[in-house]
Amino acid sequence: MDKNLRQQFNRAFTEEKYNAYMQKIEALHPGALDFRNAETPVFVPKAFKEKMLDACDEIINVLTDPHFIALTQNSIPKEMNVPGEDAHTQFLVFDFGVCKNAAGELEPQLIEMQGFPTLFGFQVYHSRLTAEYANLPSNYSAYLNGYNEESYTRLLKEIIVGDLNPENVILLEIFPRQQKTRIDFYCTETLLGIKTVCLTKVKAEGKNLFYESGGKKIPIKRIYNRVIFDDLDKQENLPPIIDLSKPYDVEWVPHPNWFNRISKYTLPFIKHQYVPETYFLNEIKQAVDLNEFVLKPLFSFAGMGVVIDVQQSDIDAIQDPENWILQRKVNYAPVIETPNEPAKAEIRLFYFWKNEEARPVGVLNLARLSKGKMIGTRYNKDKDWVGGSVAFFEQ
Repeated sequence: MDKNLRQQFNRAFTEEKYNAYMQKIEALHPGALDFRNAETPVFVPKAFKEKMLDACDEIINVLTDPHFIALTQNSIPKEMNVPGEDAHTQFLVFDFGVCKNAAGELEPQLIEMQGFPTLFGFQVYHSRLTAEYANLPSNYSAYLNGYNEESYTRLLKEIIVGDLNPENVILLEIFPRQQKTRIDFYCTETLLGIKTVCLTKVKAEGKNLFYESGGKKIPIKRIYNRVIFDDLDKQENLPPIIDLSKPYDVEWVPHPNWFNRISKYTLPFIKHQYVPETYFLNEIKQAVDLNEFVLKPLFSFAGMGVVIDVQQSDIDAIQDPENWILQRKVNYAPVIETPNEPAKAEIRLFYFWKNEEARPVGVLNLARLSKGKMIGTRYNKDKDWVGGSVAFFEQ
């Protein structure tokens, strides 16, 4: 996006440099990197960054409105409602596509949002190694709002661990060693000194939860939650797990209910030039040009179930229209020059929200590059200069 930096990077690129860079990333936790890491970062001019932050501010206005809880009361399926919901999520992520508007100008468009963590640990190391690899100028940074690696890590630790003993705080996931994002779990353990625990290994005694380590029962006081219930529901032959419908004497960071409250379900309530118009399928009162919209299920993850080229037959086949949205298509711009075809980019902004603060703050990011129809591994098989990355913002 910054043409000068793009040209400098591409001229200096060699496979040898990329391979040396990848060796450093893979050495963080050998064998744990289970997704493709792109050959290049994304260089983002200040004006484009400010447009994304402006959209985030407007979205946060919606999330902090006193009526937000009532607006999203139907967002949580009954079987996914966990007791003990707190006042707000501690983590937010906003996914923006780098798009072109009708005038041919680059602008961000919100694709999705989540009240849920992402690769918060891995990106600390990834951003540092990528900055070294890209010979990044001093006036560019992966961090937002004046944060740096030290202050970001300190804030992450304050939110997740706080004043507790790290052994009483766990990163919770279902079969964590099988997850494609497991490198992030290991990086988080290194950063924060906490353990990753599989949901099947958590035990309950009354309202108390614990896990075993070294033959000892360790009480769990706080859960850094990485369990996605949609993923949990798809597990076959699942061993017995604790009853998540019961109240336990434990803090959730973030509470599982926020995954559904702040999600695709929230999009129809947001009106902003960088947020594509979105409708609940069951509330559409007028005819729309289906060629201009994408059909998405509310309760799915990682792009599963999305229909890009929508036909009326797709609409007619849906039995639960209240659980689907139509979102106006955006025109991803293939602006990342590569040695062959240009790539499209999506930038995910990280926001952290301490309990005593009125609003969350933007802190860091990740980026993803694609040459396929959508962002994601299944659309980019056998392609290069695609995959996970980081955006560096002009300061």
